[in-house]
Amino acid sequence: MSTGFDAFGSAYFDGDRPVSQEISLHIANGNLQIGLDDGNTLFWPVKDIRVLPDSAGRQGRMLRMINEPLARLFVTDHSLIAHLPNATRAAPPKGRGRLAAWAMAAVAAVALQIAVLVPLLADRLAVFIPPAGERALGEATFDQIRKALDETGLAPLPVCENPAGLDALAQMAAALNGVDGAAGLSVQVLDHEMVNAFALPGGFVVIFRGLIDQAETPDEVAAVLAHEIGHVVSRDPTRHALRSAGSIGVLGLLLGDFAGGAAVLVLAERLISANYSQQAETDADAFGHARLEAANVSPAALGSMFERLRAEYGDGNALMAHFLSHPSLSDRIENARAATDENGDYAPILDDAGWADLQAVCD
Repeated sequence: MSTGFDAFGSAYFDGDRPVSQEISLHIANGNLQIGLDDGNTLFWPVKDIRVLPDSAGRQGRMLRMINEPLARLFVTDHSLIAHLPNATRAAPPKGRGRLAAWAMAAVAAVALQIAVLVPLLADRLAVFIPPAGERALGEATFDQIRKALDETGLAPLPVCENPAGLDALAQMAAALNGVDGAAGLSVQVLDHEMVNAFALPGGFVVIFRGLIDQAETPDEVAAVLAHEIGHVVSRDPTRHALRSAGSIGVLGLLLGDFAGGAAVLVLAERLISANYSQQAETDADAFGHARLEAANVSPAALGSMFERLRAEYGDGNALMAHFLSHPSLSDRIENARAATDENGDYAPILDDAGWADLQAVCD
């Protein structure tokens, strides 16, 4: 069915020439059929036609197609407007699909940089950082961690300095580090109840008082320390720091300033809860087992501590987040047991007096 309209005084402008064409107007099959004086017919879907507001005065109305930026149709028969269902509706933004495609491409590019390119570049750069620069990064991060964890806001979180406790800790670290271990190893204890330990760039290993409090034997502390020394020897903290810094830089370009102290603070927070790759964690465990064996300490101590803490806190407790990283805790417990010589004549890494001194390192 076709509906005709009075086209007297109406005109079509193609947008290319400053002249109008006389027309005839009909609606059929959902299209406004515009008959031109040259014999051609244009078909405008009625759903895509919009009225341009205040453009033709009271004598007529100016119409356009949403996908025709220049062509205009001037009509004098106002009854035509009633047949245009979307006449007064705002036209969808031009290029929305293209804009969405560019946005998705940008997100994919950022994801590629953060997930692939930044880690790859960080692994390559880590071996070229001079020891002094790596040490400075570790010191700056350690200072930020102390400030971030202080709950009073008055001073950085205290470092435990009981001389007898530090002597016991040095004895433990020397036995585990060995002659081919981490150069310039520095083990610090922070006076905080968190059950955690982690490594920083430049040979730093940080143990929280909460970990020592939860340990039942010095061998359990030694097992965790040996694992963290493994990360230091492999320079995992430096790689992780470079990856984080690279990611912060990429996000900073998009979201704003991440430079200076804010970047170091974010980096510090990430290193506290650092979960390295599965291979890095497995390698650090294997390193720890070997160092415990070399120090005549049972590697099963690591599994014993994990097993007891899991039973006490559960797998999802926040205090255990650091230890529940991949590989799975069950696998780590089983690997520690498998690394233990059933016939080995193991001895505690510290005697009773040394263990008591270490437990009182924060007194």
